Amino acid sequence: MSRPFILAVAAAVIAVAAVIYMVTAGRTGDDFAECRTAAVAGGGDIGGDFTLVDETGKTVTSAEVLDAPALIYFGYTFCPDVCPLDVARNAEAVEILEERGVMVKPVFISIDPKRDTPEAVADYTDAMHPRMLGLTGSPEQVRAASQAYRTYYKAQEAAPGEEDYYLVDHSTFTYFTMPGHGFVEFFRRDITGEQMADQVQCFLNAG
Repeated sequence: MSRPFILAVAAAVIAVAAVIYMVTAGRTGDDFAECRTAAVAGGGDIGGDFTLVDETGKTVTSAEVLDAPALIYFGYTFCPDVCPLDVARNAEAVEILEERGVMVKPVFISIDPKRDTPEAVADYTDAMHPRMLGLTGSPEQVRAASQAYRTYYKAQEAAPGEEDYYLVDHSTFTYFTMPGHGFVEFFRRDITGEQMADQVQCFLNAG
């Protein structure tokens, strides 16, 4: 992978973070201020309605699936390294919270609808956590969900003769939502499962 390409991807991820900052920084009257770890956290224009397809092939809305506190990750099942680590970390946080008597729904939204069928997503999420909900959809549905959460993704060009083995560059934030509040926080990759669990519990206690 060339250095200019890596720099371009890094710039795109930084741009996503900048957008989150611009729509969330400087908020007043924040009920969750004590739980936040950075000025870039908060509500603003992140999140919103979406329509996707669940693991059974049923079309579902955000109102139906985000009916409980949820940790949402945008990735893809063919991801060789980043996604498995991030999703496993999210599953760990969910397990820690469940041991404390706190139920949070782990959600995985595919940004690779070409390959990620409902069956493929089901296999992936079942391996990660028994309560993890996997969602996919048409390219248009996935794009709309991604835009709602201001995430970035772009499929790389596949090598000739290997059209089914492309990689997808994407942002790696995990989003925390709560019924009645919508999006309240996002987590970067460097946070541990236990740290995530502690912060999520703080939000739930404050809410």
